[in-house]
Amino acid sequence: MAVTPHTAALGTRLDRLPLSPFHRRLVVALAGMILFEWVETYAFAFVAPALRDQWDMSLSTVAVVAGVGQLGAFAGGVLAGYLADRVGRRRTLLACVTVYCVATVGCLLVQNPWQLIVARTATHLGAQGMAVVAIVVLTEFVPAAARGRLQTYKVAIGSLGIPVAAWAGYFLVPQWPWGWRLVFGLGLFGVVFAVLIHRWVPESPRWLASRGRLVEADAIVRRVEVQCGVPPQAGLEASSARGTATAPEPARLGELWTGAHRRAFLVVTTMWVTGLLAYSAYNTWTPTLLAETGLDLDDTLLLSAVLATAAPLGALAAVPLIDRWDRRRTQLVLGALSATALLLFSLVRAPAAVLVLGCLISLLFQMAVPFLQVYSAEIFPTRIRALGSGTSNALSRIFNFGAPLLVAAVYAGAGYTAVFVLLAVLSATGGLVAVRFGPRTTGVSLEAATPEAVRPGAATPSPAVPTHKEPRTP
Repeated sequence: MAVTPHTAALGTRLDRLPLSPFHRRLVVALAGMILFEWVETYAFAFVAPALRDQWDMSLSTVAVVAGVGQLGAFAGGVLAGYLADRVGRRRTLLACVTVYCVATVGCLLVQNPWQLIVARTATHLGAQGMAVVAIVVLTEFVPAAARGRLQTYKVAIGSLGIPVAAWAGYFLVPQWPWGWRLVFGLGLFGVVFAVLIHRWVPESPRWLASRGRLVEADAIVRRVEVQCGVPPQAGLEASSARGTATAPEPARLGELWTGAHRRAFLVVTTMWVTGLLAYSAYNTWTPTLLAETGLDLDDTLLLSAVLATAAPLGALAAVPLIDRWDRRRTQLVLGALSATALLLFSLVRAPAAVLVLGCLISLLFQMAVPFLQVYSAEIFPTRIRALGSGTSNALSRIFNFGAPLLVAAVYAGAGYTAVFVLLAVLSATGGLVAVRFGPRTTGVSLEAATPEAVRPGAATPSPAVPTHKEPRTP
């Protein structure tokens, strides 16, 4: 479905709004989705030692539990993306939160590894679905000039889930035999954010317009304009709206491999796969590899917790950068800095140097996350935005499934330094691909940033320049 004058006008109205309490509430509610994705991703690493002792789990069983979580995340990303484009963003978000919270209860009650496998698969499915749709919703509501900045605040709040999981594992798991259940139980706080989504997050007007529901889209934009203190523009007449747009065919997975969508899909998939593979392998393997080299670090849980604490700081460090320069080139610079830090990390052994460089790498990796999240949603048209960004994100989980085997093979065949050379190459790849093959999206209206052309004779979407002074924070 081509961009019509009506859908372009709705996008322009959203892009020209000043930041307001409406946008702040949106960031807080959606950040919860990212927070619990990170909690879910990291929690098992900190409870696995206790479960091995209590249930006499073999390392292969631990690997299966961790691996099926990635498969659940893959299914959640694809399914949530498909549903968000088909039945709506808000409805899919609420469904994913429900799945996540119910599955969390299951994790609290499990009595053996096989029950845990089922429960963890479901929690990862719900968590990844929440995160995928949250990225899309915020992208479609926020003014273009502040789109990256507010995504970054969302990531900063959400990435608190990393140190929350790490420190909860450090303090709770060793204290009681059932301490690991408390770590899993953190997911029950997702109920709070489900309530916030229900109260504060309306359906995306851009999605409604893409489905031909222009009158409903216009009504939501008018309400948002009132909340932002802007006089609402005249609404669309129902008869006129019905005559200018019809609902398109539902999004299909095969569309990601056709025409202009194929290039966008390959670009963001490469960025997700290489970025997540480097980040996950670094966080998962670094304590183990350091121990293998003979470095005496008394408590690997403490080391991991300290490194994880740098994650939210990294997201905050991205705030002044993400809307200032071309996101693709900034991503390339961050990748180059991460690669350099990883190479230096492979050469040091002193505990102080390990901690300093380790925190720097965690900070740089997390700085890159909001760039990747917002860019992967910007370059797809509204009709397949959730499916495209969700599937590319989900595919990275499948590749990540093989990350432990890859790192182990490189370490066994070429040694410690070679592992970090591999991670350095992966870190730099995403930015290179984006600069070479991806479109510029920074500060550009969503209607103009995607391959979906304006219909012949229709007005070109106006540049996304706010007509109201924006505050610097959400």
